[in-house]
Amino acid sequence: MNSKKIMHVGIVFILFVHILFPIKTFADWSYSFVVWEGSVYVITDERVNEVDKEIGHVTKYSDKEGTYSGNFSNTYQKGTKYFSIQGITTDKAIAIQEEVGTYIKATRDGEYAANKFGTRNISSPVFIGSILLVILLAIVGINYYGNKRME
Repeated sequence: MNSKKIMHVGIVFILFVHILFPIKTFADWSYSFVVWEGSVYVITDERVNEVDKEIGHVTKYSDKEGTYSGNFSNTYQKGTKYFSIQGITTDKAIAIQEEVGTYIKATRDGEYAANKFGTRNISSPVFIGSILLVILLAIVGINYYGNKRME
């Protein structure tokens, strides 16, 4: 198989993978949110009076769209604390400390996209596609340089 044919097959394969596995590369930031334990929690206007215990804090803040790891927020600064709410499971909602003694409710909206499609997730289409692309380029390179030596 010559290198041009391999390259054409590779391009078709990459296009096919992107059609089958469309990937959202940016977060939807039409609302304020925090990420805790791999889940997105949307900030509400509801105040929380009875918190239970501290469960984490913001480890990364950014107001620029993208995908980030850790306990990320597009609203609250690094160090802002998360609390569980008395009588409500963390699968439903958590409390965000705005000031000492003042907490606001954040409701769970689902899994954070960075965890699902990030390059650190070895089962993600991005990771698998990247590995396949590297293998394809290695085959093309070996084939190309092998043919050059024979000339």
